[in-house]
Amino acid sequence: MSGNIESVLNETRTFPPNEAFTKQAAISSWAQYESMYKESIQDPEKFWGDVAGQLHWFKKWDRVRNWDNPPFAKWFEGGKTNLAYNCLDKHLNTWRRNKAAIIWEGEPVGERRTLTYLELHRQVCKFANVLKSRGIQSGDSVAIYMPMVPELTIAMLACARIGAVHSIIFGGFSAPALVDRIHDASTKMVITADGGYRRGAVVRLKDTVDEALKNCPTVKSCVVVKRCNIDVGMTEGRDFWYADQMHKAHAHCPAVELDSEHPLFVLYTSGSTGKPKGILHTTGGYMVGTYLTTKYVFDIKEDDTYWCTADIGWVTGHSYVTYGPLNTGATVLMYEGAPNFPESDRFWKIIERYKVSIFYTAPTAIRAFMKWGDEHPKKHDLSSLRLLGSVGEPINPEAWMWYHEMIGGKRCPIVDTWWQTETGSIMITPIPGVTPTKPGSATFPFFGVEPAIVNDKGEELANGQGGFLVIKQPWPSMLRTLFGADDRYKEVYWERFAKQGWYLAGDGAVRDKDGYIWILGRIDDVLNVSGHRLSTMEVESALVAHAAVVESAVVGFKHEVKGEGIAAFVILGKGQDKGHGTAEALKLHVRNMIGAIAVPDQIHFTDALPKTRSGKIMRRLLRDVANGVDTKGDMTTLEDLTVLAKLRSDEE
Repeated sequence: MSGNIESVLNETRTFPPNEAFTKQAAISSWAQYESMYKESIQDPEKFWGDVAGQLHWFKKWDRVRNWDNPPFAKWFEGGKTNLAYNCLDKHLNTWRRNKAAIIWEGEPVGERRTLTYLELHRQVCKFANVLKSRGIQSGDSVAIYMPMVPELTIAMLACARIGAVHSIIFGGFSAPALVDRIHDASTKMVITADGGYRRGAVVRLKDTVDEALKNCPTVKSCVVVKRCNIDVGMTEGRDFWYADQMHKAHAHCPAVELDSEHPLFVLYTSGSTGKPKGILHTTGGYMVGTYLTTKYVFDIKEDDTYWCTADIGWVTGHSYVTYGPLNTGATVLMYEGAPNFPESDRFWKIIERYKVSIFYTAPTAIRAFMKWGDEHPKKHDLSSLRLLGSVGEPINPEAWMWYHEMIGGKRCPIVDTWWQTETGSIMITPIPGVTPTKPGSATFPFFGVEPAIVNDKGEELANGQGGFLVIKQPWPSMLRTLFGADDRYKEVYWERFAKQGWYLAGDGAVRDKDGYIWILGRIDDVLNVSGHRLSTMEVESALVAHAAVVESAVVGFKHEVKGEGIAAFVILGKGQDKGHGTAEALKLHVRNMIGAIAVPDQIHFTDALPKTRSGKIMRRLLRDVANGVDTKGDMTTLEDLTVLAKLRSDEE
């Protein structure tokens, strides 16, 4: 396999930065960006040393970057710091002590709480003492399995405060998924809740934990937040109510002085083999990376109300709900529930009520908003918004345009960000005050990030040629290894280009004639049609550009003539006909936009697509449907099993 991917979609629309935004932006000229970027690549030790100097260290580092033993990096070696201290304590001697750190809204309408930096600090100190009273020490693993409530943020910051390594498990995973993650990290404690709310129903979290803990002998204690006031089993000697423990806890707990390379958290992401990969991030480099990206990508100001809609169970929630924003002293909005409960305008109501100014969400959510109809955002005053963001997967140009016009009122810059659980922080992104944006392009690299697009021999490809996306230099927030699996870490991310010492992202990408980077989706998802290697993202974008289509997913299936045929799974807008005529119209539309080579052989109309709980389409499952084979392997990340069953029944 050459690694080359043919890029066939031509997007020519360009949007210059809003002049009013540029005037107040932290980076306000392209020359300033270029100068900073050049230094970050040519003299990374100076650049990142200067950034780290903006944060609190108990002891300064001896060395900024150690890349003597690739692929095992060390950053700010010899330095002592604490991320919870940087998120909380450093603000307490400033006016921010009484500033809102977290504004929380529960899914049940009318439930609201606000925690100032002073109060959040107090709660974190108390819970850190709870952890210590239950025998948790620096280096111990603590699993957190909770709904989106402030106690989740309190728990993770308390772990960081004492040097415990948190493993946050999304509060929708099954008991077997918990068992795998608890076993792998040798977890000593689980922090959970009786339940959480999702679309008006109670998700019984403690029951799932109880089922898992039958097979988890390393867990000695379980702390339970009373969220839904439902009856749950409590095992004497193991299970303790959060409120009871907090009532007894002291509010003084100094932050532990931790080595820069002290493990901060393990976060499990899906592995191609079905076994989850435990991504290990450490303290100092991750702190610096999330701080700088929050500061510049979101252009955070003191009076902003910032809302990242991600669940903290995913890396976006770690980096851009908790650690990055709190380190910069931002006011963070947290919402517990679904975007369409009780009505499809819930997000827009929240933005209007709290005057949200920065809004960061996923393309899958944007496409859902489009499907639900323009009438919902139109009912609300969204004029407080000044910056929009996109995260999670490539955004289709038409979804980008809808976001720009309907939500941003054509005035808000959109930062379409590319990064991964493994990278820890944003890697490719517009800088909102200076980058002219193109709908669907992540644009240019962030500071310290040196990307290249190469074939399988490591040869850099010309603009217009798609290939493997690699990162040439180490960066501060990079993963350090896979937990307990150094060899697997080397094999998955570094083996293919070991000679060059490059990180393999696993995504395809292309640079256009202007040097803009376009992410083409996972290399695994590339189609090989009659010898042409095509990106699924580009075919999907062509389908979504048709007025009848809200969302699509494209996969390959075995084809006797072409080698691989194209199967498209399509969600239509309200009132659209699912008949043969619509299918033929869509095929003609793709032919006109891209060419005959990209025309789908199969078009399947569906009401929903199989997605992970973070909103990513599980194309592996769609490939099985298109090929007419049974699905095997790990499905613990699938949000709704009935979607797959419905797709299969529709094919019969």
